[in-house]
Amino acid sequence: MAADYRTRDRLLPAAAAEEPTTPPDHPPKPVLSAPATHDGLRFWQYMLAGSVAGVVEHTAMFPVDTLKTHMQAGAPPCRPALSLGAALRNAVAGEGGALALYRGLPAMALGAGPAHAVYFSVYEFAKSALTERLGPNNPAAHAASGVLATVASDAVFTPMDTVKQRLQLTSSPYTGVGHCIRTVLRDEGASAFFVSYRTTVVMNAPYTAVHFATYEAAKRMLGDLAADEESLAVHATAGAAAGALAAAVTTPLDVVKTQLQCQGVCGCERFSSGSIGDVFRTIIKRDGYSGLMRGWKPRMLFHAPAAAICWSTYEASKSFFERFNEGRRK
Repeated sequence: MAADYRTRDRLLPAAAAEEPTTPPDHPPKPVLSAPATHDGLRFWQYMLAGSVAGVVEHTAMFPVDTLKTHMQAGAPPCRPALSLGAALRNAVAGEGGALALYRGLPAMALGAGPAHAVYFSVYEFAKSALTERLGPNNPAAHAASGVLATVASDAVFTPMDTVKQRLQLTSSPYTGVGHCIRTVLRDEGASAFFVSYRTTVVMNAPYTAVHFATYEAAKRMLGDLAADEESLAVHATAGAAAGALAAAVTTPLDVVKTQLQCQGVCGCERFSSGSIGDVFRTIIKRDGYSGLMRGWKPRMLFHAPAAAICWSTYEASKSFFERFNEGRRK
């Protein structure tokens, strides 16, 4: 039987009887050996719980994400920057009406499910390993775990995020996910799907560090006030606070990411390189420093409830699997 990998504070009583005692002449296995379980769940269960949480989160908040893309993508110099209301009117004015707010939803689903599966399983793996070394409830362990998780998941999600953003634009030249992928491959090459990966990681690393550290801290604080620290209300409230704060801090990098992904489409400006610094300078020269905060309102409107939905769905899925595993042991 593989080594048990649950943290000490949630170690299941049955595990002690199942796990053979390590002989004194053999050193313990390293913490990063491949685990079978952590917190009573197998890692495929974390992946499935994370996948469900990601799809539910992004589907529920997709129209807000579409408005953010419209505001951040940029426009030719002769057009003013879009306000939130103008972005909404612009999005629904064309073909499809209100349904246009959901353009690109299939691309999101194809990317978000696998990406969140990677995200949460890497987070749980890293958190367990780091808290073993740094102690429980250590903010540095939570932040570092989040950064490792986002670097892995962004590699999975970035190509489909590029497709999604291009489909979200008004008068997008693409008829669907398959057409967009084929056209970009033919005209721009496979590297176009990853042109924003570096920016995405640079953005999501601090976003995730702030998010997870805030989430774990808020959950502990709310747990002291609530009867049950693991209630869905606590997870949702802590998640919303973490999402809103992290979104506000990282909006400038999100603007850069969006403009790199949408460059050359529907009149959006094309950049000579994928350098974050070059895009920053171009935005500041064209729109001033306020251009770096374009779309901050829908971004916060997206991430606060999205994080609440994601964390509560994820924790509910974990609880389901815990009950499922407990039932199988009986």
